[in-house]
Order: sequence, then C-alpha cells, then structure tokens
Amino acid sequence: MNILWAPWRSHYVENVDNIEECFLCHAVSQPEERWREFLVLYKSSESFIILNKYPYNSGHLMIVPLKHTGDYEELDPKTVLDMDRLLRLSLKALSMVYKPHGFNIGYNIGRPAGAGLESHLHMHVVPRWNGDTNFMPVIAETKVISQDLYTTYDRLKEAIESLLA
Repeated sequence: MNILWAPWRSHYVENVDNIEECFLCHAVSQPEERWREFLVLYKSSESFIILNKYPYNSGHLMIVPLKHTGDYEELDPKTVLDMDRLLRLSLKALSMVYKPHGFNIGYNIGRPAGAGLESHLHMHVVPRWNGDTNFMPVIAETKVISQDLYTTYDRLKEAIESLLA
C-alpha cells in the first residue's frame, strides 16, 4: 500500500460539514495581519488574489471578485477590468519568482465545468513548465507540489509588493 501524507488537509476534512459561509469571502474579510494564514496575497477595491490551498502547481493562485456571485455576467465592467489588472500583476509576480514557461488561466463556471465552488466565481492562474507532468499524475494519480504553501505565499507577496511600489 502506498501512503501519501497530507496532514494539512485534516482540518478541512474534520470541519467540511460545518462550513456555512464561502471560504473566499471568509478569507478576504480577515484583517490584513491574518492574510498570510488565509493565503490572501493582495486586495484591491473590486477583487483580490489568493493562493489555491490545494494547488495544481506551486504558485497556483486565484483572482476573485469581492462580489459574491457565481455568474460572470453579474460582474460590472469596473470589476472585470480590476480582475484583469490583478491578472497582469499576478503574471508578472509569478514570472519574477518562478520563471514558468507558460500559464493556464481560466474559470470553471458550474459543476459540470469543474467548479468546486459554484457560488463564488474565481479565475485560476496556474504556472506551467516544460516537462512539469511526470509519472506521478499519470501512473499514481498523484501530484507532487515542490514547495510549502507559506513559502510560496511569502515569495509571491514580496514580489507583488515590489511590483506595486
């Protein structure tokens, strides 16, 4: 039997049935001094950047409107433009820190499209490298993430702050 340890998931698994509010709204509502704990990298007037707690690759982040909606058409033009601004900021920060060869960028709208959280729209930004798929996902259906989430957070937070300075 193969064992893959992921102790950070135990809190989620033990409490998933007790979660009543949107985890994205909950994270961004925290005071700034707690943002690291909730993986919030940056908040603007209309949207925010947050690391994906269960990433596909190191640096996998999400850009999220402050407005709680699962319908893209409900976003006003100001929010859409702000999210695009944060996408550009995220791409620059990820490029500075990780030097990826490419990116996957997109929305999963609705359960059939793969949305894990249908009620709050979010854009995924996943850095990619030539050869980043290896035998683990193909044979073992397992993804290896090479960096601790909080190390990723610290590196990207520093890059974002330097880009905004």
